[in-house]
Parts: sequence; C-alpha cells; structure tokens
Amino acid sequence: MDTSDELPFELPRIPASSGALLFDGAGRLLIAKPTYKAGWTIPGGIMEADGETPWEACRREVLEEVGLRVTHGRLAAVDFLRPKPGRAGGMRFLFDCGVLPRRARAAIVLQEAELSEHRFAKPAKAFELLSGPLRRRVRAALASTECVYLEDGRAPEAGGR
Repeated sequence: MDTSDELPFELPRIPASSGALLFDGAGRLLIAKPTYKAGWTIPGGIMEADGETPWEACRREVLEEVGLRVTHGRLAAVDFLRPKPGRAGGMRFLFDCGVLPRRARAAIVLQEAELSEHRFAKPAKAFELLSGPLRRRVRAALASTECVYLEDGRAPEAGGR
C-alpha cells in the first residue's frame, strides 16, 4: 500500500464563529437573549463547514437571527478560546458593523427558535449582561480602533503559556 499521500498526523479541526457589533444612533449596542442558554449575546454564530468565510458567516447569522442585512464591517477582534471540558473552544471573529439606520432598527425580526428578546444597551450595561469571554471580547473591541487579538477574551501575555 502506498502511504506517500497520507499525512503522519491529523489536521486540527477548530470550530469558528462570527459575531456583529451593531449600534443605534446613541451608541448603544444591540444585544439579544438566547433561548438555548443563560445570559445575553450579540447576533452571530458558528461558521458553516462548507468554506464559509468569517465575514460571510457574520452576514448570514445577522440576517437569520435579527432579519438585518449588513453590508459593511470592520474586523474588530479575533479571539482564540482554549478548549475546556464541555466546550470545544475555537476561533471567534467579531465585526464592527456600525450604526443601524432608524428604519433598520425598527425592522428587527428575531429568529424565535433562538432569540426571545433584544434591546439596545449602553456598553456598560451590555458588559453586565454578556457572558465572560464575549464580554471581554466586546470590551476589547470597543476600546480599540484597530483589530485586537485575544486569547480567552484577554490580550496574550508575552512569552505565551
């Protein structure tokens, strides 16, 4: 049997997801209450395994979850979450999609199977409602005008582990 085409190791499979920062005219962040877990979140979700890009996943998830079409976004944060028992970890991409026009805010329609309610919250209030890694990711993204790289929602220490 010819094994020259076989890799001597298994390539890692790392889950990835994308989320969107969407704001109203007063600088408040769109957050939503998921039906499948505690706490609040932002529009976003898992990237499809068919080659979907982080930006494509962000746009698709925003459309599916809140019924909005986003046409522009700046990559604001990339976060590597280490796997833990019961949590796969993976890469999280966060896009700043800017301010929603008033008519878009009025047209929000929630995906009822996944989200029970939404609101626009001042960042300080959103930080209280979002989960730990997501809260840290959003806080870091809002504090910078450039894309930030994070590990478990925190800036990595020089020298690694």
